[in-house]
Amino acid sequence: MTERAVRRAVEADVPEMARIVCDWEAATEWMDSPYGPEEIAGFIREAMPEREIWVAGEPIEGYLSFDPSVSRVGGLYCRTTGAGMGKTLMDRAKAGRNFVWLTTHEPNERAQKFYKREGFEEVSRHEAEPPNTVREVRMEWRA
Repeated sequence: MTERAVRRAVEADVPEMARIVCDWEAATEWMDSPYGPEEIAGFIREAMPEREIWVAGEPIEGYLSFDPSVSRVGGLYCRTTGAGMGKTLMDRAKAGRNFVWLTTHEPNERAQKFYKREGFEEVSRHEAEPPNTVREVRMEWRA
């Protein structure tokens, strides 16, 4: 994936980003979400002014949401894995920073392996905040 394939998200991208999340949730046996595509689109739209949101691919194949006020990756979703898209998006989040953190779901071992390859270290495990029910793993990266 080339750097040119990644750009800042715009309002028109929100429905496709919400579809990517919903498709992932539907395909993930242990993930139970109380939200549909409209609610997820609303969450993304609401977060856009405060977050750096990057999309990859045309049509959009993945996105990353980053909250610079707390150095947190709030979401990284890709339709396919192993193509370098997640790494390219994560490189955007880490660029020019000394510290980034995120949480992933405890059963999502594939994501944990990816984050470890990206230099993240596990720092804790905890219960999810309602309405979520799947335990989470906090991971941190330092330059």
